Amino acid sequence: MKIRLLAFATAAEAVGAGETEIELPEGSRLADLQVRLSRDYPSLGELLPRLALAVDGELAPPETPLSEGVEVALLPPVSGGSGRTAFALVEEGIDVERLVAQVADPASGAQLVFLGTVRNQHRGRAVGKITYDAYRPMAERALERIVTELQAASPGLRVGIVHRLGAVAVGETSVAIAASSPHRAAAYAASRTALERLKKEVPIWKQEHYLDGESAWREEESLVFSGRDPVEG
Repeated sequence: MKIRLLAFATAAEAVGAGETEIELPEGSRLADLQVRLSRDYPSLGELLPRLALAVDGELAPPETPLSEGVEVALLPPVSGGSGRTAFALVEEGIDVERLVAQVADPASGAQLVFLGTVRNQHRGRAVGKITYDAYRPMAERALERIVTELQAASPGLRVGIVHRLGAVAVGETSVAIAASSPHRAAAYAASRTALERLKKEVPIWKQEHYLDGESAWREEESLVFSGRDPVEG
C-alpha cells in the first residue's frame, strides 16, 4: 500500500522533500513506518525521537494502523471557526484592527491586544527575517480548539488569534492575540494562556535567517495533546 508522507522544517530537510510517497506492506502501523524511515533516511533517524506524527491531521501513537492513501505528517518540535471564534493563518500582514473588531463586545469593559514581533537578534546573532511554516489543517484545528476552550472557560470572554506564515521581516508582527472580557483579569489571563498553548499545541515552525547568511530552525517545544501530554516519537 502507498501512503502520502508530509514533512516539515528539519524533517523535510532530512527527507529531502516536503511531500513524497512511501510504499509499505499491508497491515503496517505507524511504528513500522518509523523503522522504514530510519533505514531510508539516516539523518531523519536521528530526529525521530523528537518528532510527533499525525495521521490524516490528528496526532497519533506508534501503534496506529495505516491504510492505503493515508496521509502521515512528520512534525518537529514547534517554535516555542464558527460563531464568535476568531482564528487564522495568513501569508500577508496581520490586520490587527479587524481582529479586535472580531472579538469586540458591548458587554466587555476590557480589550487587550498582544503582538509578537520578529526580533533583530537571537542569542547574540543578528537576525534578518524569520520564515514560518505550518501543517495548515492541523494548525487551524488547534487554533480553533484553543480559542473555543478559552472562551468556554470564562463567561463573556472573546479571544482571537492570527499567525503569519512565510517570510516575516524584523520588526513585523508574526502573531496577534486579541481578548475582550467584562473584566480585565480574564482578558490578561486568556492572552497569556493563548500564547503559551500556541507555542506547545500548534504545528507552526520558524526558521531564523541570520545576517551572516546562515539559517536555523527553532525546534524547542514537543507538541502536546490539548495542552496536556507531550507526544512521544
